[in-house]
Amino acid sequence: MSRSLASPQSDLLTLEAYAARAGAALACAYSSSAEYDAAVIAERRAAGIYGPKRRRKQMLVTAAGIAAGLAVIVFFIV
Repeated sequence: MSRSLASPQSDLLTLEAYAARAGAALACAYSSSAEYDAAVIAERRAAGIYGPKRRRKQMLVTAAGIAAGLAVIVFFIV
């Protein structure tokens, strides 16, 4: 059951390589939780989870109001 001296050294190199890969797998691509949250929210917005933006809806309501006001003015002029 004797092992050569090269075997423990190669085992050590293998172990170091595995440790380096494990460390890379556990590393986080984000530097803070705020950065991670911003990325999650941006991805969800791109997927359409949060629905249409409220600005568009507000702009449509404003345009409809202006159109209705112009229609009333044209009605009274004619």
